[in-house]
Formats: sequence, structure tokens, C-alpha cells
Amino acid sequence: MPGPLEGIHVLDLTQGIAGPYATKLCSDYGADVVKIEHPQRGDIARRLGPFPTDEPHPERSGMFLELNTGKQSVTLDLSTASGRGILLRLAAAADVIVESFRPGTLERLGLGPEVLREANPRAALVRISNFGQTGPYRDFRADDMLLYAMGGVLAVTAVEGRDPVKIGLYAPLFLAGAIASAFTLGALWSARRTGRGECADFSIHEALAASMDRGGPNLVAYQYSGGFYFTAQQQSRTTAVPSGVFPCQDGYIMVTAGPNWWDRFCRTIDRPDLIEDPAFVARLYDIDFAPELDALFYPWLFSHTKQQAMEKGQAEGLPVAAINRADDVLNDPHLRARKFWTELPHPLGGTTTLPGTPVRMHGTPAELRHAPLLGEHTAPVLATLGYRVEDLPRLRANGVI
Repeated sequence: MPGPLEGIHVLDLTQGIAGPYATKLCSDYGADVVKIEHPQRGDIARRLGPFPTDEPHPERSGMFLELNTGKQSVTLDLSTASGRGILLRLAAAADVIVESFRPGTLERLGLGPEVLREANPRAALVRISNFGQTGPYRDFRADDMLLYAMGGVLAVTAVEGRDPVKIGLYAPLFLAGAIASAFTLGALWSARRTGRGECADFSIHEALAASMDRGGPNLVAYQYSGGFYFTAQQQSRTTAVPSGVFPCQDGYIMVTAGPNWWDRFCRTIDRPDLIEDPAFVARLYDIDFAPELDALFYPWLFSHTKQQAMEKGQAEGLPVAAINRADDVLNDPHLRARKFWTELPHPLGGTTTLPGTPVRMHGTPAELRHAPLLGEHTAPVLATLGYRVEDLPRLRANGVI
């Protein structure tokens, strides 16, 4: 069955993580995504791990295979006149053009918004960059941690008296890509409504500063009171009732509890007799009473696995979650039951288990298809522009493709 974005043509000039994730979501939900890559280097994500047996290979990067499912790869050297000419012809057939070059790069190549608009006045242009196309930080370099730092989040990812702790594995870039994907469709809708392509300036820095990922509430709190709602110190325990990260038989769990859920906590640890016990109830807000409650909690923890602890707590209405490692997530019974994981074969990367799509569309379902080989679709895509098979060796010899 066709996906919900069937018939939408996306010209993808992104690389790395945030931009490719945005266009991957479009591809998974049915859009036709043509990805432009440099003939020799390809997308930088092809050089990011993980790799099978830790042996780097441009066609076997787990990062690239996940971020580029279903796209068509066309190699073009945009520093050549012929490469730019081909790109403009592809732009003429696109509904949306998404790029993530450093600000000013498209303009230096002679492919700025005005040129693209002349090639296709109705195409939306989405420009993804670290700090936006204007402003004093425009040319700053950044990675995921620097963007989280400047977005106000790292200031609260710590415990009292300790340095901030990075949120691992490109979390802000995936978040930004998801947001950019939504606004790509917004730009597309605007272009279709007005008949004129929208130019969207998407700043990852601003997306993180505006998101409600801990930084956002602090901005509002500061304006209201001059103080912060979330601080590193607030991650410390504030009542006697166990709440936070705790060890168990095979790892760790996260518990969110408090005096208001004392009854649920007692039933979870099989001590319902303590629910109305005045010796306990009277001291639930006394942090000095915490060691006595921990003395009840820890023996119970070490007699349960994290999965057992989670299921027992949740059955009693107590928010408990297993702190899962990657292997736990891969084998999670809930995700398996919902068939979230997709076994996807790749010509050179082998069969890889990839995350499924984040939204289930029952009438117009999404579909994961393998990521392309570098330049795999150059010939068929150029054929749609009128190029013949015999034209390709000349273009290749001149470094255009």
C-alpha cells in the first residue's frame, strides 16, 4: 500500500545526522527522496560507526544504513558546472529541497535560494544548520554536545556538586531531525497553498532552546521568578520515600515515587502492612528517615531482576522502569510484540535489525527499504533527465558523477 507521503518528491542535500534523519522519515512514509552525494566521499555518515567487526567500510556504516533507508543515491560534484546544472534540473522536479551545508555554502556554489527558486518557484527549501543562516553564531562549529550545552540542557544533567553529564549518542541531532521533518511538511504545505516555495531557516540551536527538554521550562521559570525550575541539585532525593536510580539483581531501575504514592510503594515491595503504620507515615517527608526505608527496599531489589521490578511496580501503579542497555531494548518483549524491529537486508551491509517507524499509519503504512549504495541510482535518475547510458562514462571521467 502507498505511504502517506506517496507522490512527494524530495531533493536531499543533507549529510551527517539531523538532516538525513529528517529526510529518512519522509522516505519511510512514502516520499521519493533523491539523495545527492559527493562522487568520492559520499555522505560523512558513511565514515561513522558502528561497523561490522569494527572494520570501516562506506557501505556498512550502521549509522548511514539507519539514516538513509529507502533513498536514492545520486553522485554529483557540485563544484563543477555540469554538476550544478544537473542539480538544478533535479530541483525543477522537486516538491521540497532540504540542505544541511554550512551557511553560505549554497551561495558560494551558485545555488542559493534565488537560483533554486528560479529553477522551481513552487519548491519549498528547508535549510538545516547548527545556528541558522544569520546571526553572530552563524559560522560556529558544533557537535551534539555543544548544541545541547548552548541550548540550556547540559546545565541540569548532573547531580549536586558534579560536572554536567553528556546525553549520549547524538540525542539532540535526532531530536532536531524529527522536528525538521515536521516543518519540512509545513513548508511543503505552505508552498502548495500559496503556489510559492517557502524558504525555511531551521536552527538546531533554536530547536533545542525551544524544546521542552529541560531547557524550555527553565526559560519560562527564569522570566517569572528569576530562578530555575530544573537544577542539578533537584535531581537529588528530597523525601524519605525511594525515588531515583537504584541497583537490582541484574542492573538498575528508575523509580519515581513520593509520599503520595506510599501505598503503591508498600504493595510493590510486598509490605502492605506498612501503608497505615504511623511510625512510617509520620516521617515520609523526613530525608533523615531515608536509610530506614532503603533498608526495606534494597533486599527486595536484589531479589528481583530489573524487568521483574518494573513489571511488579507498574502492576501496582508505581512508575518504575528498567534502565535498559542496547541488548535489553533489542530484546524488549513489548517492542517485539509490536513488531517494532525490522530485519533489513543490504547488498553489502548484510541483514541489519533497524528501528521501525515512530508512528503507525494503518491506512497508509510506512515501509523501510534498505539504504542506497553510493551512487546506486545515478544512472536511472539521470535517465529521467534525458541522459543516455553512453553519456555516463564522459560525466564520470570529468568528475561530475
